Order: sequence, then C-alpha cells, then structure tokens
Amino acid sequence: MMRNLLYMMFSMTLLLGAPVSAHANNAIEIVDNDIVGITVTVSESTLRVTGATGLTLSIYNVAGVHVQSFRVEGADRRYELNLPKGCYIVKVGKVVRKISIK
Repeated sequence: MMRNLLYMMFSMTLLLGAPVSAHANNAIEIVDNDIVGITVTVSESTLRVTGATGLTLSIYNVAGVHVQSFRVEGADRRYELNLPKGCYIVKVGKVVRKISIK
C-alpha cells in the first residue's frame, strides 16, 4: 500500500511539474555608418585613408604614445609617414587599425 502511494506521488510530481519552454530573442545588429565607409591601408611608409573627410587621424606607437596626427581633408588622402620601422596604431574617428611600417 505504501509502495503504491509513493508511486502515485512520484507520478503526480512528474505530470504536474512546471512546463519548460525556451524563447529566442530577435537578433539586433547595430551598424555604425561612420565606421562602414572608412578604410585605412598602408603600403611601405604611405598611409591611405578613404571616407574620413573632416576627421582627425591619430597615430600611436605600440606603447600608446601619440606620435602624429593629421586632419583628413578629402575623401581619399595619402600621407607619407616619416616614422621608424615598426608597428603603430591608427585611429580615424571611431575606427582603430594596427599598421606595420617596413
């Protein structure tokens, strides 16, 4: 009798348990249009910046020390960098890129 009662209680617990459900949230993608159009490329010691008209271009060494800065005047600008060979960090607006001067 006690055994049957325990089976019934166990069965009721399983049947009356809280339902489990999962819901997925909609994915939200935020695209910052200021970043999409800006490109930074380097060839030898020439830095090319496109799509950054009116923004400030800052160059830092790997230790984070500010080395140079320019005001980008035009949609497609090239800058001859007179920097020693090595790695540098270039920041234009919200875009940050690592470059290597050879």
